[in-house]
Amino acid sequence: MAYKFSILTQEQAENIAFNWHYDGEYSFYDMEADKEDLDEFLNPEERGDSTFAVTKENELFAFLSISKVTDRIFDIGLGMRPDLTGKGNGIEFVRAGINFIQSEFKPEKITLSVATFNQRAIKLYRKVGFKDVKTFMQDTNGSTFEFLKMVYEC
Repeated sequence: MAYKFSILTQEQAENIAFNWHYDGEYSFYDMEADKEDLDEFLNPEERGDSTFAVTKENELFAFLSISKVTDRIFDIGLGMRPDLTGKGNGIEFVRAGINFIQSEFKPEKITLSVATFNQRAIKLYRKVGFKDVKTFMQDTNGSTFEFLKMVYEC
C-alpha cells in the first residue's frame, strides 16, 4: 500500500514530539532533546503547510518537513516512527518522499543534513541517490555536532 502525505495536524505533532523515543545514540533525534526544535515543531504557525504526516494503511508512519531554499531547491527533514526504524522500511519511504516532492514542487535539487554518527541513515540516503556535499558543525541538543549535507539531483 502506498504512502499518503497530508499536512501534519497538531495532534500528530504532539504524538511525535512526546511519544516517539529512539533507542541508544538515536535518542539524539527525540524531539524533546532540543527545546528550540521542539517548540518549532509544536507551533502550527512555524510548521505552516510545509510539514507532512506520512501515513501507510491509515497509521502514522513518519513525517516529512520541506523548506524552500530557492525556487528549485528544497531542503528536507524527516523522521520515521521509532518502532519502524532499522527494519528495511527506509528506502521505500525516502523514495516515496522524493516522488512526492517532485510531483508537488518540481525541484532541481533536494538537500538534507544528517548527523555524521548516523551511518545507517547516510548509507540509506546514498543508496537512493543522495550525494555527499560537505560536513559542518551545528549547535543542537545542548552541544555541537558534526553533520553531513547531502544533495539529490532531480
